[in-house]
Amino acid sequence: MKKIALFADVQNIYYTTRDAYGRQFNYRKLWQKISSQGKIVTAIAYAIDRGDDKQGKFQDALKHIGFTVKLKPYIQRSDGSAKGDWDVGIAIDVMETAKDVDTVILLSGDGDFDLLLKKIRTDYAVSAEVYGVPALTANSLIESASYFHPIKDDLLL
Repeated sequence: MKKIALFADVQNIYYTTRDAYGRQFNYRKLWQKISSQGKIVTAIAYAIDRGDDKQGKFQDALKHIGFTVKLKPYIQRSDGSAKGDWDVGIAIDVMETAKDVDTVILLSGDGDFDLLLKKIRTDYAVSAEVYGVPALTANSLIESASYFHPIKDDLLL
């Protein structure tokens, strides 16, 4: 049975599905779809913790589905801008996991991950799949993936 590792850039998926479709992503439907293709041995959702109840319930729902949820605090800078980015954490976890699985699946449209996918495909000969909103996913990420799965109606609430 194929071993699959799943990594979800929660903020990226939230904002891209909201901006493109005005809807939320259906993580349970994704889990069902992917688990029919093999065994999900690792599933991590990366989120920003703002400390509100609605987010807490969402994070609990992700845990119930089967995800490990990793949180970073939301940082408000003195100039009013905000920081909440998991790119380095995702990259480290993908690199550490890719050698032990057949497929790495990344939920993100962030082009910063293109080099990561190229590297794990070359170094570990794994399939590197991406789920993203077509209009809001970097072309470089699509091109670096073994397969690109467009997020459409069937994966939205």
